[in-house]
Amino acid sequence: MLLSKVNLKKIDSNVGTLPDETIFALPEKVVQFGTGVLLRGLPDYFIDKANKAGIFSGRIVVVKSTDSGDATAFDQQDGLYTLCMRGVVDGEPVEENVISSSISRVLSANKEWNTILQCAHNPDLSVIISNTTEVGITLVKEGINSNPPVSYPGKLLAFLHERFTAFKGSVEAGLVIVPTELISDNGTKLKSILLELSDLNGLNINFKVWLNDHNRFCNSLVDRIVPGKPDAATKALLETQLGYEDELLTMSEVYSLWAIQGDEYIKSVLSFAEADKGVIITNDITIFKELKLRLLNGTHTLSCGVAFLAGFATVKDAMDDSFLANFVKELMTIEIAKAIPYPVPEKEATAFALNVIDRFSNPSIAHQWISITLNYTSKLKMRVVPVLQQYYKVYNTVPEKVAIGFAAWLLFMKATKKDGNVYQGELNGQAYPIKDEMAGYFFDLWQNLSPEAVVKAALSNSSLWDTDLTLIPGFAKVVTEKLQKIIELGMIAVIHSSGWVTPQDWLTRINDA
Repeated sequence: MLLSKVNLKKIDSNVGTLPDETIFALPEKVVQFGTGVLLRGLPDYFIDKANKAGIFSGRIVVVKSTDSGDATAFDQQDGLYTLCMRGVVDGEPVEENVISSSISRVLSANKEWNTILQCAHNPDLSVIISNTTEVGITLVKEGINSNPPVSYPGKLLAFLHERFTAFKGSVEAGLVIVPTELISDNGTKLKSILLELSDLNGLNINFKVWLNDHNRFCNSLVDRIVPGKPDAATKALLETQLGYEDELLTMSEVYSLWAIQGDEYIKSVLSFAEADKGVIITNDITIFKELKLRLLNGTHTLSCGVAFLAGFATVKDAMDDSFLANFVKELMTIEIAKAIPYPVPEKEATAFALNVIDRFSNPSIAHQWISITLNYTSKLKMRVVPVLQQYYKVYNTVPEKVAIGFAAWLLFMKATKKDGNVYQGELNGQAYPIKDEMAGYFFDLWQNLSPEAVVKAALSNSSLWDTDLTLIPGFAKVVTEKLQKIIELGMIAVIHSSGWVTPQDWLTRINDA
């Protein structure tokens, strides 16, 4: 039995939270750009929870912007999917299954663009959400009359212009726009791109005034580990327990946070925040952003190549290994936490870091390291480089584990096979995908240069970092040394020699640091 609207009555309510039929009649209040698991596991979850509590009373139209995958499962399941949350809260295991009914329909930008534009005519629409990865919020100089525009900002500008025209510039037609892409000041940056793109398209001044004054762009931060669809064996076991099949079944941890920068007006529009304490709407989200961006995401980014090249498939596998776990712990608490480029109280940073370590060790979440390597280079720039610069500024030395992370990144980016724009590396005779916009650049570097020269070329490339990282005294030298050792001895040997301490010693060190 496949999860669908018609089959809901056949599902045992004891297996999880089911939607009431009245939810399917709710108006579409949200347009969401992106179909990814993070959106389904966090914003869509909050909206679903609010709808079931009778608070927000609005559903989501999802725009599928890319060619990868298809929306067949959404269509077959009437937008329904199961979110299986697993974790530990106050030392006790927590399991919760929710059948989410927040999504009303999924539309393909490439096939149904005119239908998407018609959504701009909906008077009930009040919110736009997006997650198009870190590289999605980028200015692409394009015309917005394409069918559809290529970039997310291009699509959004076309959509907003359609709404402006449909409602004749009405103040009330303005929307609250909340990007969740993990970049600093994501709302502010998105608005700036739209205004510039408006000029490039020669849009009239009345529209630009409406765009600027009557649409609210909110900086936001999302924090929840959502690895997505489980492996076949886990999926089969869960479906047996649930009593139905679900091609969109999604795993997530229990912990959740969506911090949104906004005032009382924003709170009134985003009323779904009332349904869950994980949604925080406040005038300043910087501390949430820095803690999450540096300690969770920065640690993930610096560790993914290290763990993958050491032969660990998932975060949990790595945390089960005492040497890898120690690397991750010391990287996070001794190097990153001490160099967050924002005044965060030390106790708060340490507490957040310890919480993240527990989340990494969640036995129910199989978070694949290879998935974390997506857009590897841009993640290092946004999440790690400011920490590296701050660490050297404070301690006048090179953070060893950060250097190992950079060395692992460079070796991971060594493609051995190129097929058009598809690049693959090789580890122990097995091919792995390199999904990074700079994959071609590194393919050429490794084809022509020695490891030492690769380090120098990559770290000095200001177009990658907006700075020259070889100007940090000793950094290129340490990265080169670590890279050569990884090549000669293997990643595991390098980790084993990187200063392992006992768990008790580690706790003492972070308490004393």
